[in-house]
Amino acid sequence: MNLEDFDYHLPPELIAQSGAEPRDASRLMVIHRSTGQIEHRIFRDLPGYLQAGDVLVLNESRVIPARTFATNPYGTLLEVLLVREIPTDAGSGGLWEALLKPARRARVGSVLTFADGLQAMVEAVEEDGTRLLRFAGNVWEHLENIGKTPLPPYIRASVDPERYQTVYAKTPGSVAAPTAGLHFTPELLDRIRGLGVTICYVTLHVGPGTFKPVQGDPNQHHMHLEPYEVPRPTAQAINQAKAEGRRVIAVGTTVVRTLETAWNGTQVRAGAGETQLFIRPGFQYHVVDALVTNFHLPKSTLLMLVSAFMGHELMQWAYQTAVAERYRFYSLGDAMLIL
Repeated sequence: MNLEDFDYHLPPELIAQSGAEPRDASRLMVIHRSTGQIEHRIFRDLPGYLQAGDVLVLNESRVIPARTFATNPYGTLLEVLLVREIPTDAGSGGLWEALLKPARRARVGSVLTFADGLQAMVEAVEEDGTRLLRFAGNVWEHLENIGKTPLPPYIRASVDPERYQTVYAKTPGSVAAPTAGLHFTPELLDRIRGLGVTICYVTLHVGPGTFKPVQGDPNQHHMHLEPYEVPRPTAQAINQAKAEGRRVIAVGTTVVRTLETAWNGTQVRAGAGETQLFIRPGFQYHVVDALVTNFHLPKSTLLMLVSAFMGHELMQWAYQTAVAERYRFYSLGDAMLIL
């Protein structure tokens, strides 16, 4: 597997700077793996490809306003992206992984002061440059009051924070949206339920590594830890569907990674954990039968996951077709349904 196999040319004007309105008005490329057929539809046509007995699985993680600013002891302004809260003993203070700019101005032992007076000490620096910040005060209250929604670096336009949330977002913790779900409206979900499709939820809190291109040998790439949870009713619905030969349809790569991580060899197990699962060509899928996803960045782990699911040649053809047909790419862009 060569990294260049996952590169493609994308005209910059095809990178979506805003979401479709209404949400389900985005375009939908439908790809049939068995025949290689490609159809061009609208996302609201999705129910036409679903059937009674299907299990549709969504990620209900909610994006947190994780982008904030602080000054170091010398008055240097630092941009702070809080990535993940680290569980600690009660009373020991909030410990978070964070990405800082400029990182060299945040040395171990430095005390950072935020605009509302909240303070944090730089406790450690990890191998990839991530800082561990030990907070004295209520971090969640700080973010709620003055934090900003982090957007991918390729989105340069102003975006309503709620438009960067799914309509079913519930559990706070992501620093990027599970974007395949951005196309759904409450009305569309009701139509899908009306078909006899079971809609279930998992949680995977998306980290910034989702935008990190792979560099060098893909086999040497390491994924960031991301926390997930599979509720018991979701596991039960999926396991029953698999036993009866019914389809499990994942909405987004985060759902794929959650379900395939939770597979214990015979079934999906309920519970919480952390995943570093890197799905790439050669991976054997056990749970997911169909996938709703967006169009992903070149050389990304997400593109490699899609390649593993649909086959590399078909993936390349689908992306060439998407560029030729002027689909809109990335987080706020159009979608594909892989059957």
